[in-house]
Amino acid sequence: MGVLKAAGEDTRLRLLALLADGDHSVKDLTEILKQSQPRVSRHLKLLADAGLIERKAEGAWAYYGLRQGGDGAALAEWVVGRLEDCDADRRRDIERQQAVRASQQALAAEYFAKVAGSWDLQKTLHVPEEAVEAAVVAALGDRVVDLLIDLGTGTGRMLELLADHYKRGIGVDASREMLAVARSRLAAAAIGHAQVRLGDIGEPDIAIGQADVIVIHQVLHYFDDPGRMLAQARRLLKPGGEMLIVDFAPHDLEFLRTEHAHRRLGLSHTQMSGWAAAAGLQMETVREFPGDTSKRGLTVCLWRLSDKN
Repeated sequence: MGVLKAAGEDTRLRLLALLADGDHSVKDLTEILKQSQPRVSRHLKLLADAGLIERKAEGAWAYYGLRQGGDGAALAEWVVGRLEDCDADRRRDIERQQAVRASQQALAAEYFAKVAGSWDLQKTLHVPEEAVEAAVVAALGDRVVDLLIDLGTGTGRMLELLADHYKRGIGVDASREMLAVARSRLAAAAIGHAQVRLGDIGEPDIAIGQADVIVIHQVLHYFDDPGRMLAQARRLLKPGGEMLIVDFAPHDLEFLRTEHAHRRLGLSHTQMSGWAAAAGLQMETVREFPGDTSKRGLTVCLWRLSDKN
């Protein structure tokens, strides 16, 4: 009865509906619901105590999402499935949720525009890039696939690095400045079988094509809800295809959030495994590459995921 009571209040129903569409911080939820932070936090605690949602601490921030697995998760999904989007409060919540996400994406795009020209150099200050790149190449072995898609292509480095492993490559990015750098890189390397295009990597256009391999390199930490982005990317994958995901392991460097638009302070293997399973993907291999500890270098992970079908 306690679980039903927790789910049965109007604001908590609205919270469940919002969290069913992806993880959110308390700040996001207060902005969407137009309620005070203490009030929203109290409702979130009641939902968490009832086993309907879970809190995920990341440094000074915390994200909330629907609980994965168990009776609470099943009940939350059942409740959300019966809510109607035509309800006035729900419509306003959806509109504000979209506005919050658009604002977050705009902040990231603004940052990318400022650093596009020196992006690769900046990355090497934190991570063992050469070892990571060698592992990405090794993951493809001797294969030459029909189509490789690089989501969040940035400077186009992955398209350049893997040019011998695909017949056709497509890089997608939301930053025109980044795409200008990528086009320049590909032209300089005389890579004519790859192209880049402007697009929303959070909801990629399925008309791009069905990929044998999707690369997501140092992208997911810019998303509040990496699992949602992974599920969207899965739509572009051929049956039997695979994803190569490179990102930071969990860390506590808050300045990456405040100064470099990171939304997530790294990703854990447990998180990645859960997101993969929810997207219909199987975790195949995981590799870790520790950074230079004397410079507070970050550990980078390479996850190889395959289509379950």
